[in-house]
Amino acid sequence: MDRHTTRSGMTAYLRNTGCAIIFAGLSSASTAWAESKPVIAVSVADQKSLFYVAAVDGMRDAAAKAGYELKIASASNDSNLQVKQVQDLLVQNPGALIFISQDSTAGSAGVKAANRADVPVIAVDEKPESGAGKLATYIATDSVKAARDLCAWLFEQIGGKGDVAILHGVLGSTAELQRTQGCQEALKKFPDIHVVAEQTANWDETEAYKVSQNILTANPNLKAFFGESDAMALGAAKAAKNAGRNGLYFVGIDGFPTMFEAVKAGLVQGTKAQSPYQMGVIAVNDAIKIMKGEGKDIPALQYQDATLITKDNVEQHNPVSFYGPKAKSM
Repeated sequence: MDRHTTRSGMTAYLRNTGCAIIFAGLSSASTAWAESKPVIAVSVADQKSLFYVAAVDGMRDAAAKAGYELKIASASNDSNLQVKQVQDLLVQNPGALIFISQDSTAGSAGVKAANRADVPVIAVDEKPESGAGKLATYIATDSVKAARDLCAWLFEQIGGKGDVAILHGVLGSTAELQRTQGCQEALKKFPDIHVVAEQTANWDETEAYKVSQNILTANPNLKAFFGESDAMALGAAKAAKNAGRNGLYFVGIDGFPTMFEAVKAGLVQGTKAQSPYQMGVIAVNDAIKIMKGEGKDIPALQYQDATLITKDNVEQHNPVSFYGPKAKSM
């Protein structure tokens, strides 16, 4: 959101990326970085989630186009490891740090460490908690708006009344807090919608499948699930299908290529598609501007729009527009 969902063939994919990836347990093996090109450090929560894979794809393509080198450390969803990896990256004196934090703990420590090293930080997707240090800019989806609009659309589809369930991402993460807030704002306008179940599934499809089985059993009149990620919405939809519970609505936020196919097949009814590839491009371009001393006009907050995808418009949109050129193989 793992948060998004695992991409098949990831090992082969990573062999062909052309970037140095530091995985769990390997960060201590970092050696002298090549100094033939200007270096941008990237610390990312993981490289299994489709969202983060696409974001790094965008970073890689933008850096290659501009002639800059990326050094990427993937924390495999381990916040303690990410803290250490950020420290390892900063020792190499990069010109900037692009930071996708695992959680607030890693986020706070990482930003403060970069500030002490006088390395500008471009945060993507996850925003370190207030008071966690200074950011050059923050690039993300407006998750409050995305969730508010999506939940309102969902509630309209079920007639403005009935029982619904909410599947939360990692509690306390930026996206979880904002998406919960957004849906709560929509709920205020639909007094006849009743949230009868809320469970965390940590952005994970398998967890969502398991908790949804229990929710479905306990709530025979349930009409819909709001999954705070596509993976969780897919897990809930598959649980309902296997239980023979037809006619329910399922929506998520991400815009995975797999979710596009699920909308086409009628397994789910909608998603809010994010643009992680473009976020990665923006992050690198901003890092380069800052390194050149040209970053004064970069906004502190850069929210990217999310697009509602339903059966009515799914054929008009291509996942490549959101997840980059490699989306066809995801």
